[in-house]
Amino acid sequence: MPRSYEEIVNQAEELSRVFEVGFEPAVSKEEAAVRAAALRRALAESELGEAVAVARNAGIPWDRIGEAVGTSGEAARQKYRAIAAKEKPITTGR
Repeated sequence: MPRSYEEIVNQAEELSRVFEVGFEPAVSKEEAAVRAAALRRALAESELGEAVAVARNAGIPWDRIGEAVGTSGEAARQKYRAIAAKEKPITTGR
């Protein structure tokens, strides 16, 4: 059943009022801040893992990597060795 332009506009205005006046976010600002910080941390951890893999591929020893991330070489090796093992050296195909 076709609706008139006026009915469509009225419904849009009503929905707009619901979001402008009565909208309650699913989480508080504080919880949203925690979620945003957790996302940034996850992105940073991913970037760090990639950097460790590249460093290992370049021959940087675990003790130096551990020092760079604020831990022992053994702790760094245990945490990042699986990621570092996935990084393959770039070859020229010769």
